[in-house]
This record gives sequence, C-alpha cells and structure tokens, in this order.
Amino acid sequence: MGSKEITYQKIYEENYPKVMRLCMGYTVGNDALAKDLAQETFIKVWQNLEGFRNESGLSTWIYRICVNTCLAEIRRERKKDRNLQIDSLQVSYVSDNATDKEDMLVQLYKCINKLSSTNKAIILLELEGLPQLEISEIMGIKHKAIRTRIHRIKQQLTKCVHNE
Repeated sequence: MGSKEITYQKIYEENYPKVMRLCMGYTVGNDALAKDLAQETFIKVWQNLEGFRNESGLSTWIYRICVNTCLAEIRRERKKDRNLQIDSLQVSYVSDNATDKEDMLVQLYKCINKLSSTNKAIILLELEGLPQLEISEIMGIKHKAIRTRIHRIKQQLTKCVHNE
C-alpha cells in the first residue's frame, strides 16, 4: 500500500462516524441513503486528497464536501418530488421514558428536515458539536451571522417539536 492509501485509511477511520452522523441528519434516519452519501463523500475526498492545500483543517474540508454532497442530494430529491410533505407527529414533553426520548428525537429530526437546506446544514453541524467559527468556515457565512442563525433555528425547532 502506498502512502496515499495509508493516509486515506486513517482519514476514513477518523472521520467516517462524524460524516455518517451528519448524513443521517440529512436523510432523517434513512440508513441506506445516509451510507450512500457518506460513501460518495469519501470517494470525493479520495479523488481530491492530493489537491487538499491545508488552507483549513482536514475535518473542516471533509465536512464541507459532506455538506455539499448532501445538499446536492436534497436538490435532486426536491426536483423529483415537489410535494414531499413530512407527517406531523404529536410528541409528549420530555420525560425519563426512553420511548418518549426516542419520539422526541424523531420529532426533532422531522423538524430539522423542514428547515431550508442551509439552516439544516448549520444546525446539524452545531449538533455535531463543531465550534461556530468552524461552521462559519464550512458554510462560507460570517461568524456573527452563524451565531444569530443558530439562535433563531433553535427557537424555530423548539416551537416545531412542541407543535406550536
């Protein structure tokens, strides 16, 4: 195995779980599609690895590829089905019950799925625990604007989850 293969293997192992979680957020738990998108992301990483110029962190670069791959998929889906409606779920407020928490999570992802593609990308990266400065770099939006957006998105999601 050449050094590119070894480096790539390491990059893949370190970043796959993060990329997969991000894809799962985009596909609202559609496991097969999320795996396809994660795979597509890493194919692009492999193809462009030699062109990576360390202008940003490697994981930031990979996230950017992943976000673009997922956004392209969403645009393809929207063209195919203009009337895609997500069923609204009535969910009880947070309790210690595991099924209620599971329902809450399902509802949260349904609400996230109703956001614009840019806001969806922002909140999924935020939920992934990325620093807001890095999110602004990935999305190409000023840091101050990202902070404001995240605050508004969280308000919107809270209302949506509680069916207000």
